[in-house]
Amino acid sequence: MLRFLLLYLSIYPLVHYYAFRKIRAAFLPGRKAETGILLFMAVMIAAPIVVRLAERAGIATGARFWAYVSFSWMGLLFLFFALAAAVDLGRLAFLAAEKIRNRRLAGPRISLRRLLAMQTILVVGVYGYGMFEAADIRLEHIEIPSPKITKQTGRIRIAQISDVHLGLIIREGRLNRILARVREAQPDILVSTGDLLDGQLNHLNKEAGLLAALNPPLGKFAITGNHEFYAGLQDALDFTRRSGFTLLRHQGIAVGGITVVGVDDPTVRAFGKEPARSEHDLLAALPKGNFTLLLKHRPDIDPDSVGFFDLQLSGHTHKGQIFPFNLLTWFFYPQRAGELTGLKSGFLYLSRGTGTWGPPIRFLAPPEVTIIDLVPAK
Repeated sequence: MLRFLLLYLSIYPLVHYYAFRKIRAAFLPGRKAETGILLFMAVMIAAPIVVRLAERAGIATGARFWAYVSFSWMGLLFLFFALAAAVDLGRLAFLAAEKIRNRRLAGPRISLRRLLAMQTILVVGVYGYGMFEAADIRLEHIEIPSPKITKQTGRIRIAQISDVHLGLIIREGRLNRILARVREAQPDILVSTGDLLDGQLNHLNKEAGLLAALNPPLGKFAITGNHEFYAGLQDALDFTRRSGFTLLRHQGIAVGGITVVGVDDPTVRAFGKEPARSEHDLLAALPKGNFTLLLKHRPDIDPDSVGFFDLQLSGHTHKGQIFPFNLLTWFFYPQRAGELTGLKSGFLYLSRGTGTWGPPIRFLAPPEVTIIDLVPAK
């Protein structure tokens, strides 16, 4: 968590400074106006940290208000930064071409003020669309034939939710819409592949009750993500169990003719706890005849484990959540979110996530509930 805080304090102020320079160049505000802008930006930089502190202190109402304000601003600012940086790169390329050719090239010349106004209008429009996209929870359907699924067993339908991030912003209303999509699919099994929670667990009793009321015939299974540790591991585990999930922490369980295996997120090591045995050893000890479903929050593929599972379900990346940040997540996790990836043996499916983290929007990365049908091989 300290590493994330240092990263936040090293990057977020620089993004604000970039935006401030753009405003100052376009409008040449006076000293009082500049001071007001800088004060507002300082408050927005500090607000997410204050929100977490208020949340821990149980001041939910004030924390919720400032969470919406500060994270909405964060979304607007990052969209502006991405757009303005792309425009600046284009302008630099244009100026470089003029210098190389040693002559002025024909093209539109737009004042800095008009350019900033156009960028702001576009960013606000994209943000509005992003709110709509974040609310548009899609059902993604996958069918996997396998000789390990017998005709006697028949089709087994699994619903995957991931990265819901229940907390100050994602609450009862959003969860109801998610669960409605799950019920629509009528799954046999529901799995949560981590980050069911976002931060502290204040006032989430209704949400636990809503989850507990959903009872697929073959059960519900969950694993830890990194945010379960940020929320406070014991409280997060208690909430997950009250929600009716069976927690799988480096363990497997046979159900309905398949084996469901869950491993902890690597964040567990930051808390001084190492799994009793490796992922490979855990999988290798399981029955070989069963279809093995591996729940793993991050889409890391352990080469030693390939061949010991049939399908790995993961999340964590949100597909960047807001374009173009999918390019950053792709750099660390090259698997394509929202698509089934074939491995040397078995498959990986990386969910785009079901909720939002930070800014309550998504752009070109719609949320999903994933439906996986395991069927007998023809």
